[in-house]
Amino acid sequence: QVQLVESGGGLVQPGGSLRLSCAASVHFFSTTTMGWFRQAPGEQRELVGTVGGGGNTNYVDSVKGRFTISRDNVKKTVYLQMNSLRPEDTAVYYCNAGDKRYRWGQGTQVTVSS
Repeated sequence: QVQLVESGGGLVQPGGSLRLSCAASVHFFSTTTMGWFRQAPGEQRELVGTVGGGGNTNYVDSVKGRFTISRDNVKKTVYLQMNSLRPEDTAVYYCNAGDKRYRWGQGTQVTVSS
């Protein structure tokens, strides 16, 4: 049973930074494209970005230049470094495979507010 455990969320002021982590008990993790997703209140869950097994990344336009996804294949962990946070980044953040094949974890709440 694959487990996805997100952590690192919290309350931050606009312009601040947070680093999220996702521990993933995924077989063949090193070759699995992983993604970060988020769901704001009243909205559908959306993709934030992905990181391939080799470290190549893709992001949605709204976070380009502010967010960075990385991974540690030994630790089976994916990271989301979020800088220059905005109130509209407030959401519950989740990780999953890029094709969302695994059961969702509990997510981690990120609140950007002054």
